[in-house]
Amino acid sequence: MTTSCDPTGPLLVLTAMPEEASPVTARLAGPRELPTPFTGGVAAVRGTLEGLDTVVVTTGIGVAAATAAATWGILSHRPRAVVAAGSCGGLAADVEVGTLIVGESFTYSIADATAFGYAPGQLPGGPERFLAEPGWVDAAEQAARKDPGDPGVRRGLMLTGDAFVTAPLAEPMRQRFPAALSADMETTASARTASQLGVPFVALRAVSDLCGPAAGQQFHLEIDLVAEISARAVAELARDLAE
Repeated sequence: MTTSCDPTGPLLVLTAMPEEASPVTARLAGPRELPTPFTGGVAAVRGTLEGLDTVVVTTGIGVAAATAAATWGILSHRPRAVVAAGSCGGLAADVEVGTLIVGESFTYSIADATAFGYAPGQLPGGPERFLAEPGWVDAAEQAARKDPGDPGVRRGLMLTGDAFVTAPLAEPMRQRFPAALSADMETTASARTASQLGVPFVALRAVSDLCGPAAGQQFHLEIDLVAEISARAVAELARDLAE
């Protein structure tokens, strides 16, 4: 397989929204905006994050936007690894708002080709799950657990689909994917792109909303608070990689 990975290349950080990118770019030394081929909705900034050359790309929301921006980011910058950062919805019943999800495996929440013998979430011709390399997952989890604020860290399956997971959608999704920790609209698409282009991938996204919270659970955190939790973990990962 032809690879677009360069072990000496930058870390490529992908976020969907400017609010998620902001706490990462604020940590960059010598930040400079990069031109992109997109007509709007995509922004890129390059600088040094905790001693490591880093490119932060705001992709826009959704599977198609994430795929396009991730493809450009990888082919243009040949990163050593790709990290999905920002927010996600908490799907597992015991996940709380603020919990940091370390992506270990990824699939599509609303894809359904089961009539042809595929697993839930699996697209024809694709794997049942996209998997992060264990070494990168270990490194991401280690970085996440250094947070002195102790947001709580979970490692496992993340779902992605072009539908915001409201309470009526949450329970059927839990039944289809009992091991799933979270849901968002970009991560699996970025994981697939990185896999196709031969670049290591991991996710560090914090839970902003609960998909169908139980009674007594806090169900929402402001996006700036959640983005800061994710950014701290990304910065720790960059620091570890720079050492």
